[in-house]
Amino acid sequence: MEWSDEGVVLGVRRHGETSVILEAMTRDHGRHLGVVRGGRSRQLQPVLQPGNAVQLVWRARLDAHLGHFVVEALSLNAARFLSSRLALFAISHVAALVRLLPERDPHPTLHAALLQVLDVLADPGLAPALVARFELAMLEELGFGLDLSACAATGETVDLIYVSPKSGRAVSRKAGAPWGGKLLPLPAFLLGTDGMPSASDIADAFRLTQYFLERDVFAPRGIVLPPGRQALVEAVAVPGPEHRG
Repeated sequence: MEWSDEGVVLGVRRHGETSVILEAMTRDHGRHLGVVRGGRSRQLQPVLQPGNAVQLVWRARLDAHLGHFVVEALSLNAARFLSSRLALFAISHVAALVRLLPERDPHPTLHAALLQVLDVLADPGLAPALVARFELAMLEELGFGLDLSACAATGETVDLIYVSPKSGRAVSRKAGAPWGGKLLPLPAFLLGTDGMPSASDIADAFRLTQYFLERDVFAPRGIVLPPGRQALVEAVAVPGPEHRG
């Protein structure tokens, strides 16, 4: 068995004296693992860092086997993340989210969304919004997508500013006014509107996605949100010195 695909490094773990087991999110073969011979070498260690984009060739005698990867660097994104704690927390968090996907289950749309996140992860002005959108995409891929297309009560498609915590559907300003305190704020940027989201918009977006991630994804599995997620939210709320001034 053999295939070639593009992927993003999620992480590695030691395997024997000189090799590692690489976990990558590939475009056409989903989250996939394989042994990289010599993966602990000086040549390959910089390539096998979380967030790097790589070209992979996977080979195994049978499809059910772990198999081996041959790896070639495409984009060494990890080097851009080292000076940003926000970026480091974010890559840890998105990698943990991707690990919720069944192994070898293709998710090309999510792979494309992951590449978009990586492109801006070192930019504190753009990264938080893309991570929040990635969380929405994860909910969709896992079968718990929110319906933000129209008001749940009236069918209106404009002035949508709330989400019902019960149904996961959008609610308009007028329809939601009597119950505003019980609804979740819906930041406009999650609807694809132009313009930079404010700090409060980002905070509302993370509260929104956290509610549904905890309720529909993590709690049923008996697990909690990854530590990197809370660290990311705190880093966004209180930027480090590298993002000030």
